Amino acid sequence: MGRVTDSPDPAFDLAGWRHVYSGKVRDLYLPDDARDTASAPHLLVVASDRVSAFDHVLSPGIPDKGVLLTTLSLWWFDQLAGADGGRGIPNHLAADHVLVGDEAVSLIPDAVTGRAMIVRSLDMQPIECVVRGYLTGSGWAEYQADGTVCGIRLPAGLGNGDRLPAPIFTPAFKAPMGEHDENISFDQTVEIVGAERAEELRDLSLEIYERAARAAEAHGLILADTKFEFGLDDEGVMTLADEVLTSDSSRYWDAAAWAVGTTPTERMASFDKQIVRDWLAAEWDKTGEPPALPTEIVERTSARYRELLERLTGA
Repeated sequence: MGRVTDSPDPAFDLAGWRHVYSGKVRDLYLPDDARDTASAPHLLVVASDRVSAFDHVLSPGIPDKGVLLTTLSLWWFDQLAGADGGRGIPNHLAADHVLVGDEAVSLIPDAVTGRAMIVRSLDMQPIECVVRGYLTGSGWAEYQADGTVCGIRLPAGLGNGDRLPAPIFTPAFKAPMGEHDENISFDQTVEIVGAERAEELRDLSLEIYERAARAAEAHGLILADTKFEFGLDDEGVMTLADEVLTSDSSRYWDAAAWAVGTTPTERMASFDKQIVRDWLAAEWDKTGEPPALPTEIVERTSARYRELLERLTGA
């Protein structure tokens, strides 16, 4: 298969599929005969090797990142569907094979095997559902200034990397393409989607976070924070979508390092793209185009993504 050649990091040109959208790190395709996403029987979501930080796509990408994150998403979707013993959380996955006679034939093109998912079209909610169990990142910066995280008052005396008294739901409004998401309060979420739906999004997000945090803890990992996206299916069921609990959408730390670390860097031995964020923050003033990532940063990030997958899944 060739690639579409109209962008610096082009999407794949896939027989039977039409490329309709590229986000920072994922590409979306419709079946050739589908008019739009709403009428398509299923969609193809492909995870690229692109990596983003501070709202910029960086160069080069992280080798095999798309495969690693897709594998981890699929594992988590399976756990949350009930494999972990909890109640089944509906997700957007659709069958990726069809029977032709007695043979199972994959619907995923060979060129994107391992980095793609066949999914159902959903009425996506305009809320990014963030759950924070630990104080870090932008939450730490706000806490230092105001004693709050996304407007939620926290106890005094917390440090960078500290565990919160209880996980908190800190939603964001998903801005139109090309604009920045905006942190919002729960009351603002109610104004956007209504009280019942806002409560459902909050409760589902907290439930999934707590289940995932327990699973991570069993493997010597801390799930510091994460974000989810949801959509309504044809029957109005709230459905988990997009990627889930990956190194791109979550912060994972090594539990042993956190327990004995004396500085934030030592405590937050990350299994995510924090390596990229830290290097970029030190080397770039956030004006103009970001610099290319050095080979050592790319290799370290790839190794941490792979180690997280191995530790969680045993694969």
